[in-house]
Amino acid sequence: MGSMSSKHRMKILGAGVIVATLLTLYLLLGPPRLLAKSETPDFCAGCHVMESEYANFMHSGAHRRKKCVDCHLPDDNLALHYVWKSIDGMKDVLFFYSGHVPERITLSAHGAKVVKANCIRCHSQLVSQMDTSQNCWHCHRRITHLGTGSIETL
Repeated sequence: MGSMSSKHRMKILGAGVIVATLLTLYLLLGPPRLLAKSETPDFCAGCHVMESEYANFMHSGAHRRKKCVDCHLPDDNLALHYVWKSIDGMKDVLFFYSGHVPERITLSAHGAKVVKANCIRCHSQLVSQMDTSQNCWHCHRRITHLGTGSIETL
C-alpha cells in the first residue's frame, strides 16, 4: 500500500468537515419541521408544568392567535432569537428533568425585557405616544398567564 498524496488527504479532510458540519446543523436544528413545531403553543404546553399557563393563554382574547415565541423570545434579530430559544429551552429541560420546577412560574428579568419589547413592537402605533417605562402588564394585568379574558386597564 502506498501512502496517500496530500491532495487526497485534503479532499478526505474537507469531505469530513462538510459531513460533520451538516450533521451538527441537523442535530442542532433537528429533523425537518421540528424547529417550526417547537415554536407552537401545543409544544410549549407539552410539559405538564405549563398546563395552567397554556389554559390561561388559550382564553386570553386576541393573543391566543400568537405563538409563545412571539412574546417570549427576542424578535429583533434572528440569531438572538435562536440563541435565546436554545438557552431558554435547555433551562426548561433542566428544571423539568431535575425536578426543580418552581411551583409558580415567573418571568426572569431578561424575560420581562423581551416580553415588554415585543409588546411595544406589536403595538407600536398604540404606544407611540405613551410612556413605556413601566412594564405593560403593570396596567394590563389580565394579559398575563395568571389572568384570563379581555384586557383590563386601570
